[in-house]
Amino acid sequence: MTADGVYSILPFLSWMPPWLLAAGIFAAIAVAASILQSAVIAFVARLTIHAHPTLRQIFVRTKRTVRFGIVLLATAIALPVVPMAHDVQDDIRKVFAAAVVVLIGWVVLIATNIAADHYVGGFQLDAEDNLLARKAVTQARVLKRSLNVLILVVTAGFALMMFDSVREYGVSLFASAGAAGIIVGLASRPVLSNLFAGMQIAMTQPMRLDDVVVVEGNWGRIEEITSTYVVVKIWDLRRLIVPLTYFLENPFENWTRASANILGTIFLYTDYTVPVAQLREKLLELVKANPKWDGQTVALQVTDAKENTIEIRALVSARNSGLAWDLRCEIREQLIAYIQEEFPGALPRRRAELTVAAPAATAEQSGDARPDQDA
Repeated sequence: MTADGVYSILPFLSWMPPWLLAAGIFAAIAVAASILQSAVIAFVARLTIHAHPTLRQIFVRTKRTVRFGIVLLATAIALPVVPMAHDVQDDIRKVFAAAVVVLIGWVVLIATNIAADHYVGGFQLDAEDNLLARKAVTQARVLKRSLNVLILVVTAGFALMMFDSVREYGVSLFASAGAAGIIVGLASRPVLSNLFAGMQIAMTQPMRLDDVVVVEGNWGRIEEITSTYVVVKIWDLRRLIVPLTYFLENPFENWTRASANILGTIFLYTDYTVPVAQLREKLLELVKANPKWDGQTVALQVTDAKENTIEIRALVSARNSGLAWDLRCEIREQLIAYIQEEFPGALPRRRAELTVAAPAATAEQSGDARPDQDA
C-alpha cells in the first residue's frame, strides 16, 4: 500500500510526511510483533517446561533470530509507503526476501543441532559396554554435520535465486553434480560427494566413534567424524586425517565392528625338542592368573615346522584391543622366561655337521724322498 492509500484510510495522518509515516508503521509493527513473540515464547516455555525441553530450548535459542525476522517483516510492510523509485523498491524487496530465506535456514540449522545434541546427551561413551552408545552418537553426529552442510547449500541456493544476476549460481548449487560447465557446480562436487558419503556412513556405519581401526597400516581409534574427513587417533598420539570417501572406497580393518572382544596371537619359535604339552599347560596357568584375560579363549598349537625351528601360536582373548595387546606382551615374556629356565635346550639353535679330516700322509706316501743323511 502506498502513502496515498494510507492517507485515504487514515485521513488524520495526512499531516505526516511519507518518511515519518513509514517510520511510524515500521515502529508499530516491530513493537507489536515483539510483544506477540515474547508472549508466545512465555506460553511455550510454560507449556513444555517438563514434557518437551528440547522444543523450549529451540524457542529460546532462536529468539533473537526471530526478532530480526520481525524487523525485516516490518520494514518490508512499511517500504511501499516510502517515496522512492519502483526499481529501488524492487531491489530492496529482493534483499529482504533473501534475508528471510537466510533466517529460515538459520532457524532450521539451530533446531537441527539442538535436537541432535539432545539425542546424543542420553548416551554415555565412557561406559564399559558402549557399543549401542557409539552407534547412536556416530549416527547423530555424522547426520547432524551432513544436514548442516545440506541446509547451508539449500539456503544459499534459494537466497541467490532471488537475484536475476546471480540466479545461475543458485541453480548450480542444486545441480552441481551434473553442471560440468558451471564453475560453482564443479567446485561443490567434492563437498557433495563427502556429504553423501557422510550420510551413507551414518546409516550403514562401517565404523563409529571410538572404534579401533587399522587404516593404511596404522592402528588407532576413531576420534572424530566431520562432514568431510575422519580423524584417527593413532596409538602413538599422532592423528591420521582420512577423507570420508576413503572408508567407502577402500578396505580397512575394524576391530570393534560387532563387539570389543578380540583374540590376541602370540608366536614363539623354538627348537624341535620343546615339550609342547607342558608349554600348553603353562600357558593355561599363566592366562588364568592374569586379570586381563576375559575367560573365553586360550589355546596353543604348533602352526608350522621350519628347517631349524617350529612355530608355536598361542591364542588369548580380552575384553578389548588395549587389554589384548597388554595381555599378549605379558604372556609372551612369561613363556620365554619359562622356556629359558626349564628348557634352555629348546631355545632356537642352528645345527651344523662336523667332518673330521683324514690323517696327513707320510712322506713316502706323498712321494717326497727324504734326503740321505750321509749326503
